Amino acid sequence: MEMQYTTLGRSGLRVSVAGFGCGGNSRLGLDRGLSEAESVALVRRAIEIGVNFFDTAEIYGTEALVGKGIRGEPRDAVVLSTKARIVVDGRRLSAAEVVASLEASLERLGTDHVDVFHLHGVPPQHYPYALEVLAPALLEQKRAGKIRHLAITETAARDFGHEMLHRAVEDGMWEVVMLAYHMLDQNARPRLFPATQAAGIGTLLMFVVRNIFSRPGYLNDTVDALIAEGRLSAEQVDRKAPLGFLVHEGGASSLVDAAYRFARHEPGADVVLFGTGSQAHLEANVASILAPPLPRADIERLYAVFGHLDGVGLDVPDHLSKPG
Repeated sequence: MEMQYTTLGRSGLRVSVAGFGCGGNSRLGLDRGLSEAESVALVRRAIEIGVNFFDTAEIYGTEALVGKGIRGEPRDAVVLSTKARIVVDGRRLSAAEVVASLEASLERLGTDHVDVFHLHGVPPQHYPYALEVLAPALLEQKRAGKIRHLAITETAARDFGHEMLHRAVEDGMWEVVMLAYHMLDQNARPRLFPATQAAGIGTLLMFVVRNIFSRPGYLNDTVDALIAEGRLSAEQVDRKAPLGFLVHEGGASSLVDAAYRFARHEPGADVVLFGTGSQAHLEANVASILAPPLPRADIERLYAVFGHLDGVGLDVPDHLSKPG
């Protein structure tokens, strides 16, 4: 398979359309029992097949593994994306603390700069603080060469209408945003993508698969609940196989395949993030992201039946929902 690349908005970065998400429910396989060497090998294999965009974060605990995985590569051959939280244990971090988080990330990654630096999971109520207090400090770090491009990430499970990002897109501060988008949560399509495209803001798509399409029974339970709540019509879906119409000759090979292809070819989508804990899964995910669009009739059916939904399947990664 030959990797495809795109330009990440006005940042000008040339990035693989398949981006390795090093958090989520796998965290480079750490949550699946992989050794450090095996996790590093996943990064190396991704590079071998053309993935050049790696997204991690201080809270994921994978920055050091990414750093080891890219060691020996020309620095301009990979695009590194990492993040700093702005609220910890209910307390907003100071600008100095966020800068210290950046410095620690650079040390763990083994680099002198990060290509995309996000303020991580910014709720709408904290956005003014992010813009007015934290962003100026990060601009200083950008001028110092430690950050190439500023980014911001939403709290998808609690801000499924993208309220924070709607405000961020208008401010001109952020060159890249990360948002949730998938087959049953499409509201960014009419609400946000037109604005990011108009502003030249690069988009990173998270939650494209997650549990709703990969964990047995999750999709059926979700659809049953939506019907019970009156948010879906029972006449429009097959309750035994709600998305079964996508899997057919000439269509998708599986729901996961359909999910990646649906997101990848949505106008306004730049990078589709995927996670994995195995090389076989890595290659299958990338193959789906590189595959052609779903048949137009299937896409239109997804739009018609599920396009009105909000806040569906936006579960927090397992490691973030555990006590402590």
